[in-house]
Amino acid sequence: MCLIIFAWKVIPGMPLIAAANRDEFHDRPASPAAWWPDHPNIYAGRDLKAGGTWLGVTRDGRFGAITNVRAPGERNPDAPSRGALVSDYLAGNLSPTDYIASIDADADRYNGFNLLIGDRDTMLWFSNRGRDDPRNGQPLGYGIYGVSNGLLDTPWPKLTRAKAQFASLLCQGAPEETFFEMLTDSTRANDCRLPSTGISLELERVLSSIFICSEGYGTRASTIVRVPILGEPALSEHVVDLSIVRDAPSTETQDKTSPCRLKRSREA
Repeated sequence: MCLIIFAWKVIPGMPLIAAANRDEFHDRPASPAAWWPDHPNIYAGRDLKAGGTWLGVTRDGRFGAITNVRAPGERNPDAPSRGALVSDYLAGNLSPTDYIASIDADADRYNGFNLLIGDRDTMLWFSNRGRDDPRNGQPLGYGIYGVSNGLLDTPWPKLTRAKAQFASLLCQGAPEETFFEMLTDSTRANDCRLPSTGISLELERVLSSIFICSEGYGTRASTIVRVPILGEPALSEHVVDLSIVRDAPSTETQDKTSPCRLKRSREA
């Protein structure tokens, strides 16, 4: 999961509204969002390689999601899967604060990550690459936040663009489908606005859009989550049709609408 925009305690009666894109290699197997047979309380997609998840909810209002921190020079191929940090929280009964305390000592064993976990009362951001940030591991105040592959609210073009669109849609009381439309925005940033994260300029361009469409790697699923004060959370997911990714335009395109179509919709 490489882009998550969320409103925390901004909308009355709805502590959490989140919009997210999961970006991953196309050949990494995964199952779409569903109730897990081995943990019937969890509704989430599943990484079929390591068994964890990138984003999910539970019937009782727990929420968890994760993104990678982009640092190619620091990657350890033998590190444990970061998706387990989400699934272990969703499957357990620790409070968000207690869960972070339980994983903090071993967090550096993992490659860089941003972990979001919460319930109806508390939302936490925790990163093993953001130790100097005073928000790290602490309850977040109300507001609109975003995380991609930097730390929380790092102002990369895709993040600032998505936050502005998300806030506008919230103010309009827009229907869910417009949030999914926002998540298909494949506009790429101008070179002068690109971050420098240790990858090539060409790859920075490809990864600069909200929705990534390229051969071999890109957005695999888009998700909208709503966690109300009362009742079960709602999670809607659109899964990308990878069969047409080979027909994606060149890396120089600036078309706003992604050519990678969404083929399947699931809802909790």
